[in-house]
Amino acid sequence: MTDNPSPLQDPRVYFAAERTLLAWLRTGIGIMAFGFVVARFGLFLKVISAQGGPVHSSTFSPWIGATLVLLGAVATIIGSLRYRDFCKTLKIGEMPSPSAPVMPIVLSLSVAIVGILLIIQVLA
Repeated sequence: MTDNPSPLQDPRVYFAAERTLLAWLRTGIGIMAFGFVVARFGLFLKVISAQGGPVHSSTFSPWIGATLVLLGAVATIIGSLRYRDFCKTLKIGEMPSPSAPVMPIVLSLSVAIVGILLIIQVLA
């Protein structure tokens, strides 16, 4: 007789799914941060060229930055949807608590909303 739970009743399966969601979330935040830097670097180049510097600014950097921010927001949304779909396959006894999958999804969608607001700010 073994003490190991069956794979379907193992709580580590749920926690692995949660770690995967957090990896999606970190990836999305990283892409959004890089997009913001790209967009703001274009603004920096405009300021330098306006002061008589030899640097030519690109009009594409806000759009490229906004696209990267959008990709980061999409990554967080995809991760939360995959996590939600996986949690639907788990039985009640396999979850640590009934409200366990709600907070990570709320966090992911909040980050995605912040990303969309960041797109508006970058393009304004």
